[in-house]
Amino acid sequence: MRILHRHAERHRTDRIGWLRAAVLGANDGIVSTASLVLGVAAAGSSQQGILVAGIAGLMAGAMSMAAGEYVSVHSQADTENADLARERGEIEADPAAEKRELTAIYIARGLTPELAQQVAGQLMAHDALGAHARDELGISDTWSARPVQAALASAASFAMGALLPLSVTVLVPVPILIPWVSASSLVFLAVLGAMAARAGGAGMLTGAWRVCFWGALAMAITAAVGALFGAVV
Repeated sequence: MRILHRHAERHRTDRIGWLRAAVLGANDGIVSTASLVLGVAAAGSSQQGILVAGIAGLMAGAMSMAAGEYVSVHSQADTENADLARERGEIEADPAAEKRELTAIYIARGLTPELAQQVAGQLMAHDALGAHARDELGISDTWSARPVQAALASAASFAMGALLPLSVTVLVPVPILIPWVSASSLVFLAVLGAMAARAGGAGMLTGAWRVCFWGALAMAITAAVGALFGAVV
């Protein structure tokens, strides 16, 4: 009797669901909080006022990220569930037509008509809805929407990201706050971009550069606005 050994492989696509939400949350936490701190500091506020604004921004941003991710990802989940329900009804109503549809998909992917028909028949006998969800609709466990997971990952990562510039604000006196928050936030963003790129299998330098560029732009604009309104006041 021949024993089949499962070959264990590690793929990065199973990280997509939480990685996207976590990176987005942490990046937004660093950029938005650092920008807020810089804008308030440039307007001439006291250190206490800057901290209050930063903490308020952390709380509001974390809740906003959680709510936004939950609503958007839940909308995706609703769409997936609706498509699955319709596909389930079509399979029950006309399984032969659904088998032909699945066969045509496999032929288009390069199988011979005979083999495609055989594969479609075996997969539908094993799990008809799963086969159509994966090969016709493009829905799989890896890519399926998980609203609660996305919301929690976004809120937690935003808070962690926001704490980094806030910690610098606590430790550094106001006269040198702007250059310290700016420089440290760019370092935080570079590390985040590099780590996210490594986790996703991309180039670390490219990942660091793209988050630093947009972060620097956001902080510069916010600081300029804060300085302008501070001068007017």
